[in-house]
Amino acid sequence: MASHPKPPESFRSPEQQATLCLLKTADAVKRRFARVIEAYGITPQQYNVLRILRGAGPSGLPTLTIGERMIEQTPGTTRLVDRLERKGLVTRAPCPTDRRRVFCQITDKGLQLLTEMDEPVNQCEAKAVSVLASDDLTSLITLLDSVRSVNS
Repeated sequence: MASHPKPPESFRSPEQQATLCLLKTADAVKRRFARVIEAYGITPQQYNVLRILRGAGPSGLPTLTIGERMIEQTPGTTRLVDRLERKGLVTRAPCPTDRRRVFCQITDKGLQLLTEMDEPVNQCEAKAVSVLASDDLTSLITLLDSVRSVNS
């Protein structure tokens, strides 16, 4: 019995093809990234919170601001911070002027974990786009920013 080549996927439009390619690519990159992150005992979302808090410096950030800066918008920022606090990676303190606000800071243990993760994460990010030349990478960033701006 002869094997038949797989028929090419058909798309309704170039827009559909581009959208599906974008989603499939994002999923492939996310899965590769998750494997690297999860080897350190945290989830990609928890890593994102730690990365945001490292960038915020010692003053930290309110939980709501962390949620706004997340790569993936999620209503569960408080639960992510709860888990990180239990692991000793972040602390929380009430705002002295507004009791409704809680400031989150990354701990020394959290900073140490991110430092351990920096090189493997950098390698993962480089590998994810390694097939692109520098000019293509710049173009990709510009194109993705444009797509995201109409979908925000």
